[in-house]
Amino acid sequence: MVVIINGMLLGVRTSRPTKTLFDAVTRRKFLSTRHHHNGQTSNSLKRAATKICIVSGVGVCALSLYNLTAECKQEEVTETKASIVHQLSLEETIEKARDVVQRAKDETGSPGLVVGVSIDGKTVWAEGLGYADVENRTKMSPDTVLRIASISKSITMAAVAKQWELGILDLDKPVQYYVPSFPEKQINGVKVTITTRQLVSHMAGIRHYRKDYMKKNQEKEEKATSTMKNLENKAKKSPNDSSNSKTESQLDEMELDEYYIMKSFRSVTESLSLFKDDPLLHSPGSGFFYTTHGWTLISAVLEAATKEPFEKHIIKMVQELGMNNTYLDENSPLIYHRGRHYVKDQKGKKLINAPYVDLSYKWAGGGLLSTIPDLLRFGNVMLYSFQHHVSPSAPGQPSEVPPGFLNPETMRALWIPLYKCSKEKEVWYGMGWFVDGDQQKYGQGKRSRFRVSHTGNAVGGSSVLLILPPSSTPMKDPPKGVVVAIIVNMTAVNLSPAAEQVAELFENYHQGRGHS
Repeated sequence: MVVIINGMLLGVRTSRPTKTLFDAVTRRKFLSTRHHHNGQTSNSLKRAATKICIVSGVGVCALSLYNLTAECKQEEVTETKASIVHQLSLEETIEKARDVVQRAKDETGSPGLVVGVSIDGKTVWAEGLGYADVENRTKMSPDTVLRIASISKSITMAAVAKQWELGILDLDKPVQYYVPSFPEKQINGVKVTITTRQLVSHMAGIRHYRKDYMKKNQEKEEKATSTMKNLENKAKKSPNDSSNSKTESQLDEMELDEYYIMKSFRSVTESLSLFKDDPLLHSPGSGFFYTTHGWTLISAVLEAATKEPFEKHIIKMVQELGMNNTYLDENSPLIYHRGRHYVKDQKGKKLINAPYVDLSYKWAGGGLLSTIPDLLRFGNVMLYSFQHHVSPSAPGQPSEVPPGFLNPETMRALWIPLYKCSKEKEVWYGMGWFVDGDQQKYGQGKRSRFRVSHTGNAVGGSSVLLILPPSSTPMKDPPKGVVVAIIVNMTAVNLSPAAEQVAELFENYHQGRGHS
């Protein structure tokens, strides 16, 4: 007989076989009910267990119900502990990320590496590994000033976009509107038009550093190249001396002569002389061909539009953004904490000092120096501009949220994947940035996340800046997302895989912290 008063079970006396049967039935009912409630042990579940007792007409001691409830609670605690195990702390995340970049440094023989990560606009990790100056045993640090190479393109793009936004620069006018000295071009005898919009997306047909595509002038160009190189080598030998016996098509990218120019150009318009008379690779707008020289033409357009020397304009802009340790890569000025740059010898084994180069011919496309904190700041300025949206305020009341450096509409135009850069890989380019869109080929398979980045490769330096927003839509309280910057003082190091791994680690940490 079962007696229940105010929900309490009294007068319990059962035979052992009956109690065993009750325990089995009740446990099954109790656990199935708990499973239905997502594993939560609540008063409603205890009431469900009591009803089981009443319906069955079988008495059970209070201890049995207590033990059964405790068993479910223990399972709940175990499940909670299991989920916590996979949520890394910030220190553990940094340790894993440090191992990723240490491997990138070791595998490439880079003497020094510096890395930084920000989450939602706040720097959570910045560290130097190895040496900024091998000979003087100066350690790499976040304050080390290094060559950022082609990340200069993304910074120049911000300057171009600002003038476009203000209506000062028209991206769709022929470049001769701004730079009359640049020759008009033809393809198969037909006049074609080059615009700044095509230039910022590497679609104008301007060549990069190789010139062997010019079949008709191949012999002339090779003789000129050989003569120029012999003259340069008399002053100072470069690490690609062994390339004299090779044709240009046989040279690796970093063996090409135009990487090692020592001439100083007085202006960006003067540096156009390197390529302005060369034929186009293709009709403008018909294909993608990565070019640094194209950005020299962009700097000439920007200079004409702003009526200000490009060198002055770009430094004024970065200082306005708070990037106080970003400079033109000039040899003469004293730049504190400037690191040394390195290459491998002809056999690719021994570390040697990088040869002297003058980068005045490509300020816009690869001629800037910077630091990790400045690159993180720049990445977050762009991320804020992309995500920022102004909520309507009361009439006459200013918005409490400061505007972005660029409007969200402008940033969306920059960060749309416009042109596929590679036949083999899903790599796209927007305007001054590489862009990966959200895509997934197979269910539960590899997913490509929306992110933007730019890499850089210079004599004695390699770099990457990667921005990983949570989505491609406006956000409340921007910037939201992870920004990663890595620089090494070594030529030809692919840092993109390391940056992607680091960004994923910190995004997982941030998501785990948000849900814990």
